[in-house]
Amino acid sequence: MRVIFKTSYDNDIDLHEDWWDRGKIIALVAVMAVLPFLVGEYYLAEATNTLIWSLAGMGLMVLVGHTGQVSLGHAAFMAIGAYTDAALMNVGVPWIVAFPLAGLTAGLFGALVAIPAVRMSGIYLAIATLALFVIVEEMIIIMEPITGGVGGIFAPSITIAGVDFDRYASLNNFYWLCLACVVGITWAYANLLRSPTGRSFLAVRDSEVSARALGINVTRTRALAFGLSCAMTGLAGALMGHYISFFNYELFSIFISINLLLVVTIGGLGFIQGAFFGAILITAVPQLIAILRDGLNSTTGIDLGSVPGLDTLIFSAILVGFIIYEPAGLYGRWLKTRVWFQLFPLARRDMFRRQKSYLKTERMR
Repeated sequence: MRVIFKTSYDNDIDLHEDWWDRGKIIALVAVMAVLPFLVGEYYLAEATNTLIWSLAGMGLMVLVGHTGQVSLGHAAFMAIGAYTDAALMNVGVPWIVAFPLAGLTAGLFGALVAIPAVRMSGIYLAIATLALFVIVEEMIIIMEPITGGVGGIFAPSITIAGVDFDRYASLNNFYWLCLACVVGITWAYANLLRSPTGRSFLAVRDSEVSARALGINVTRTRALAFGLSCAMTGLAGALMGHYISFFNYELFSIFISINLLLVVTIGGLGFIQGAFFGAILITAVPQLIAILRDGLNSTTGIDLGSVPGLDTLIFSAILVGFIIYEPAGLYGRWLKTRVWFQLFPLARRDMFRRQKSYLKTERMR
């Protein structure tokens, strides 16, 4: 186990423990940058999809993992981001301007909704966000001149300084664009968590009573977290619109919101890395199921393609398994495994025994 020798207080607030930790991040980004030269177009498209889901997962992680709120309607904010970005570009606004405006629009809409909504908690907040999703879906249909209504809308090709970033014609460029967006937002998110604002998010998540005792405005903090979460999700929606190219309101269904909850829950609540682990799982499992299904059909003649809801069944089983056996998610399991190897042979069997955790309603008493 490495021991970090700190020589100044700056080491305590540094984003990375040392140059070894910083070097691993740089190496990972470098490998991701050269991925278009290592894999084919199919796998590169899947990697691009994973990056977009990672960004959306980070948006929900702000709300669920780091502020302790629940949302079943984040697909609505992905839709707002996608439609805003496409509508602005269709009237001549360049993508470099339309993209941040899409996130800002989703964030402002989320902040306005959060003013009454964040006074709720638990199942009541989840129902309120679900109702919001239904409202946004109806608004998309009603605002047909802007959104295309039921027919849908086309997301124009992205062009920056004469360079084309079309998802189909220039997949490599579009992948690098998504990678740059995800890296930049991840860096900003990580720095947010070590700021006073990010620490207030964690305080509200852990105990609202203690947060109020420390002078934190709980309602304002939750509203700010809701707005930031919606803005990040809106940016993911804008990229998703360009990834699909032509879409309508059916793309952003309630199943998107459920899958986002799967991303943050299975990946690891409370960890930025959990959004990436969950996104990899949520995008890789359907492809793995399809490969195994085709292999089983070709070798044994058993056709599982006629079984309805097989993907949903497998995802549900995975979710139940993680909730029962590993609530910390994939990243939590990775942390435990790493510590076990670091302490070997001194690691104890019951070292990671789960301690009793209290519900928020119990802490409020």
